[in-house]
Amino acid sequence: MKPELASLLEKYEEKILGQTTNLRLLLSAILTDGHVLLEGVPGTGKTKTVRTLAELLNGRFNRIQFTPDLLPSDITGSSIYNMQEGQFETIRGPIFTNILLADEINRTPAKTQAALLEAMEEKQVTIQGETYSLPEVFFVVATQNPIEFEGTYPLPEAQQDRFLFKLYIEFPSFEEEKAVLQQMIEPTPLKTAVDAVMQLDSFLEIKKEIGQVTLGDGVLDYIMKIVRKTREVESIRFGASTRAAISIGKASKAWAYLEGRDYVTPDDVKMVAKPSLRHRVQLSPQIELEGASIDQVIQELVGSVPVPR
Repeated sequence: MKPELASLLEKYEEKILGQTTNLRLLLSAILTDGHVLLEGVPGTGKTKTVRTLAELLNGRFNRIQFTPDLLPSDITGSSIYNMQEGQFETIRGPIFTNILLADEINRTPAKTQAALLEAMEEKQVTIQGETYSLPEVFFVVATQNPIEFEGTYPLPEAQQDRFLFKLYIEFPSFEEEKAVLQQMIEPTPLKTAVDAVMQLDSFLEIKKEIGQVTLGDGVLDYIMKIVRKTREVESIRFGASTRAAISIGKASKAWAYLEGRDYVTPDDVKMVAKPSLRHRVQLSPQIELEGASIDQVIQELVGSVPVPR
């Protein structure tokens, strides 16, 4: 791992307490051109987590609060007539950024959701027939509130499949939460802005290095067996797609790189399998009635697949 990336990760973990695994998974996602669906109750630091990553990378950050009356043009931009110039000009929307926080994405109708998801997939936006490319580093983190569903528009499974990971933001431990409290109520609180520890050019070089991480044939078979088994077991109603296998492969290479290796091991695959699959499979009604969670089913499934030597 490059020293700049190690420094970034260290600084990230200092600023966001109690979320070490999630921070590494977020970093793995942006390093592989993926996007993340982030779920957690209000007040658990979702916005701060994403904003801090942008600041550490010296990248542009925008946040969109998704509401039922939000229009696609509020995200992508629009073309307006300039009276002084006597011609139309394009006003680019907040999607033209490096890191975008789509806050409560399930509170806006499907048409507006689709505008964001199209940009995520194509890395471009069309405004009044003109196509505009998005920045090379373009990372979307969409949040959802798991405890309030009134007036929401749940993302269909096909749209959730566009996200590399689905992460859960849990409450920190007692000591970690106490440390957060101490930071925020000190008479001289720490400055809110975070100094950048890496430039985007260096970040792009690291992305190229991750592409060179070796994914052996045995580990590749292991990934395929896990994904194909989601389509065979009775506990899962709808199994994972081929895109899920691609996501696990890319994410495991990034995770291996963060661990300081230039090759992927089965343990890397196990680490990223759960966040890569939990939003891509549906449990059967019988298993749901029994109270089993999606994470439990995935863990048992992965554990049942023989690990390659």
